[in-house]
Amino acid sequence: MTPPVDSATTVAALKARVLAFVRERDWEQFHNPKNLSMALAAEAGELMEHFLWATPEASQAIAADPAKRAKIADELADVVIYALEFANITGLDVASAIDAKMAANARKYPVEKAKGRSEKYTEL
Repeated sequence: MTPPVDSATTVAALKARVLAFVRERDWEQFHNPKNLSMALAAEAGELMEHFLWATPEASQAIAADPAKRAKIADELADVVIYALEFANITGLDVASAIDAKMAANARKYPVEKAKGRSEKYTEL
C-alpha cells in the first residue's frame, strides 16, 4: 500500500482515519471542544517552538533542514490531527468552513488593496 499524499487523499479520508484511531482507543470520552481546542493550541505552540527566536530567513533554513524537518512534520501532523478531530466531534465540515472563510477573506482583503501588503484589513 502506498502512503497517502496530499494530491490523492481527501479530507474525508483523513477525518475517518483520525476518528477510527480515536474510537479504537475509546478516547472520544475525553474529546470535547474545550479539550480539543486546548490540545490544538498546545501542539501549535510546539510547532512554533522550532522557530522561536529565529529570523524569518533562518526560519526558512530551519524548515528545510533534513534533521529538523521530520520533527517539524510531526508537530504539523499533531496540529492537523487535533483540528480534524475537533471537526469530527463538533460535526463541522472542514471544506465548507475553509470555503466560507476564504470567501470572507477575499472580501476583507481585495487584491487591489491587499496585494503585497501585510496590514490587517481594517488598515488597508
